[in-house]
Amino acid sequence: MGPETAKTRRKPRADSIRNREILLEAATQIFSAGGPQASLEAVARQAGVGIGTLYRHFPTREALFEAVYRHEVDHLGELAELLARDSDPVEALRKWLHANVRLVATKKGMVEALQLVAHGSTELKAYSFERMSNAIGLLLDRGVAAGEIRSDISPEDLLRTLVGIFYSQGTADWQPAALRLVDVFVDGLRKR
Repeated sequence: MGPETAKTRRKPRADSIRNREILLEAATQIFSAGGPQASLEAVARQAGVGIGTLYRHFPTREALFEAVYRHEVDHLGELAELLARDSDPVEALRKWLHANVRLVATKKGMVEALQLVAHGSTELKAYSFERMSNAIGLLLDRGVAAGEIRSDISPEDLLRTLVGIFYSQGTADWQPAALRLVDVFVDGLRKR
């Protein structure tokens, strides 16, 4: 192997990292409101950068959708890590599941775009499934260790249940029903 060039070893500049984060936040807001048809120009405008800056970070619309999807999955993973410190493991799990419902509810326009990206990428599906399963597993393990939650449910079972709750809601006011179903399910997880 040849020697590394200065360009391949160089870390991204702070302003480049900051621009990427600003673009992800702007894309999340724009896609949440406008769905998959929202313009990339609107994202750049919201972020306060030029369209060239957007394309340097995300060369295609799909690349931006994928980055936003990963960002949201990572946010939920970080939330699970934070909630794992909560003194009540059952309530920590409930809060995390509620955060998932709220995320889907507030970003309904974005969900359609994210599903298109995730559907086409097996690597992205595997990444999100693993990250979400690990997040749920962290919270479930705490509840089982505390003797509060049954040990006969896997993180994957709980993730499938959550996805089922999302897909079963067809009405505009689905969020209260989804939160209620999550609560019923969490109550059913309690060790008797």
